[in-house]
Amino acid sequence: MTLLHDFDAKVVWTGNTGEGTADYKAYERTWEVRTPGKPAVQCSNDPLLGGDASLHNPEDMLISALSACHMLWYLHLASEAGVVVLAYEDSPVGHGESEPSGAGRFVSAELRPRITVAAGTDLAKADALHSEIGKVCFIARSVAFPVHHKARYVIA
Repeated sequence: MTLLHDFDAKVVWTGNTGEGTADYKAYERTWEVRTPGKPAVQCSNDPLLGGDASLHNPEDMLISALSACHMLWYLHLASEAGVVVLAYEDSPVGHGESEPSGAGRFVSAELRPRITVAAGTDLAKADALHSEIGKVCFIARSVAFPVHHKARYVIA
């Protein structure tokens, strides 16, 4: 039986500088993501679209969510497979395109985890786990673009 989940959040625009949207340049592209019981996350639009480069934007959050979901499933599958992971970090990149109209989309993403594993680890087995994650990761199963993996391994 399929189990349904709800994920609640509130997005609150904080960029009204006094005139609302009376003019395209009269407002800021800032907001907060408020999730019950968690600290608010300050956000802004992509700097290419007039946003604040020091704040998270939707594209940052999507690629980070994709990477985090992959990591959590990798750790889960590794523990089941007897692959001992000692450290994991990723520097994912999302590849996007923008049309002259301003419409944009992700066309692909590349996850580039650097995974430290225990001495004696079967690296082929460790690497094969990545191909299984797309079958189970909530975020990876939800995106409409290909996700590639380019893992590097460090033996500790």
